[in-house]
Amino acid sequence: MSQTKVLVTGMSGLIGQSLRKHLEGRYELTALNRSEVPGVRCHRADIRDLDAIASAFEGQDVVVHLAAMVAAGGDLGLQDMLDFNLKGTWNVFEAARRAGCKRVVFASSGATVAGYEKDEPYKTLAAGNFGALKDGWPMVTHESPIRPRGLYGCSKAWGEALARHFVDSTDLSIVCVRIGRVNEEDKAEDPRTRTVWCSHRDICGLLEAAVNAPPSLRYDIVFGVSNNRYGYRDMKHTQESLGFVPQDSSDAFFND
Repeated sequence: MSQTKVLVTGMSGLIGQSLRKHLEGRYELTALNRSEVPGVRCHRADIRDLDAIASAFEGQDVVVHLAAMVAAGGDLGLQDMLDFNLKGTWNVFEAARRAGCKRVVFASSGATVAGYEKDEPYKTLAAGNFGALKDGWPMVTHESPIRPRGLYGCSKAWGEALARHFVDSTDLSIVCVRIGRVNEEDKAEDPRTRTVWCSHRDICGLLEAAVNAPPSLRYDIVFGVSNNRYGYRDMKHTQESLGFVPQDSSDAFFND
C-alpha cells in the first residue's frame, strides 16, 4: 500500500521537528518551510504568498498546518497577526482546497481559552494553589465560549472560525488542535505550565490521530494536553473524537 502523503508547514519549528521524527518512515512527508529542512523534500516558500505555496499542496492527502507567528515573551503585533496567522492560514486552507487535499490539521492553541485563568477556579490552578480546590473544578471544553489571551489567542480563534467556514462551504475536512504548552525541555517546571503542559510524545501522537481520523469527521476542535492531574482543559472529547489518550503527565516532574 502507498503511504499517506502529509505536507507539514513549519517543519523547522519545535513541534514540526518532533512530528517529523514521529512520522518519518511511515508517511510520505513534505515540508512547506521558509528555510531548508535537510533530509526531507522541502518546498521553500512563505505562507503569506498563496501563489508561491500552491504547488506544494498538489498530490498531498493531508496538511498539518503548524506554521505561524508565535507570541514569544510578549504578544504579536497586529501586522504580524494579520500577515501570518490570518492571511497565512487562509492561504493554507485555500491552497489545500484547490489541490483537493482531504484534510487539514490546524495547529490552534490553548491561548483561545487561556483568558479563563483570570477567573476562579482557573486562576487558583494557574497559581499552583492546588490544595484550595479539594472538590475539583469544571473543565473547559471545546463547547465553552472562547476566552482568548492576547492577539495570538484571537488569531487562533479566528483560524478555528475560518476552518468552520471552509468545512461548511467546501469538501475539506479540518481538525483544530488546541495545543497546550510544548517546550524544548519537554518538561513542566512551574505551576501554570503544570496545568497545560503537553509532552512531545503526546502532541505528536495527537496530531497523527487527527491525520488518520475517519473521513466522516469533517470538523472538530480538540484540546492537546498531557494527562495532567491539575489540568482544566478537557481531554475526554479528544479521546471520544480521535481515540487519543495522552501517555505522559506533568505530575512526573513534581514530588507532591
